[in-house]
Amino acid sequence: MVTAATEAASLVVRRNNVTEAGRADGPVMMFAHGYGCDQDMWRRLLPYFADDYRLVLFDHVGAGRSDVDAYDRGKYGTLDGYAEDLLEICAVLDLKDVILVAHSVSAMIALIAAVREPDRFARLVLVAPSPRYTNDAADGYVGGFSEEDIEGLLASLDSNYVAWAEALAPMAMGNPDAPELAEELRSSFCRTNPSIARHFARVTFLSDSRPVLDKAGCECLILQCSDDLLAPQEVGDYVHRHLEQSTLVQLQATGHCPHVSAPGDTARAILNYLDSRP
Repeated sequence: MVTAATEAASLVVRRNNVTEAGRADGPVMMFAHGYGCDQDMWRRLLPYFADDYRLVLFDHVGAGRSDVDAYDRGKYGTLDGYAEDLLEICAVLDLKDVILVAHSVSAMIALIAAVREPDRFARLVLVAPSPRYTNDAADGYVGGFSEEDIEGLLASLDSNYVAWAEALAPMAMGNPDAPELAEELRSSFCRTNPSIARHFARVTFLSDSRPVLDKAGCECLILQCSDDLLAPQEVGDYVHRHLEQSTLVQLQATGHCPHVSAPGDTARAILNYLDSRP
């Protein structure tokens, strides 16, 4: 018999294309992808955890194989809507003591979710996080971009999404000696629904999640990359200072997507952190 609760859970799973891998009875490790990506971008990292962890992956609405019809501009007009989805996934799968690995904008989504339901998460792993992309001279905050930079980026995206993806992908990925990685990111951008991508870009690049940092009480690992166009060193230092229970690790990896360009180094940093915790 299909109950209302079962049907509601099924809708959430379909909406976000939730998939699972790894050890079914292991501790839960959940992965939240960044802007313009989908859960497939984690595939190089998963083998390092599959023997010991229950791996839970999903696509944000509009990305990958998510249900595009579930997109609502009002709900997803802030990062809170994405945090709501994440928590609904945890609820319908009855996930507890979750180790949440979140990349880029999803790092802030993860923090919002952890502030709402702190008992749901054991630890957060924040990969190349940024609470605000624009500089704030009044606060002495360095985000890496001026407001004019961001408006130009968004205008370019609005005028020609495909050309924008082709230009941004190699800059974000870095690693010019491995152009196939930039091509993979470009392809991921182009798989994302363009209309939703344009809206999510504004939500991502114009958001200011700095107030969330001081509210988060969970243990966090911050993975900072060198030569990261979207999250420079000053951003990683800022996040570390404002997350009371955080550990900052500087990876040798370059660019904004170390789980793609340097999965071994990224996995070792995560495992070393988890092994050091009581």
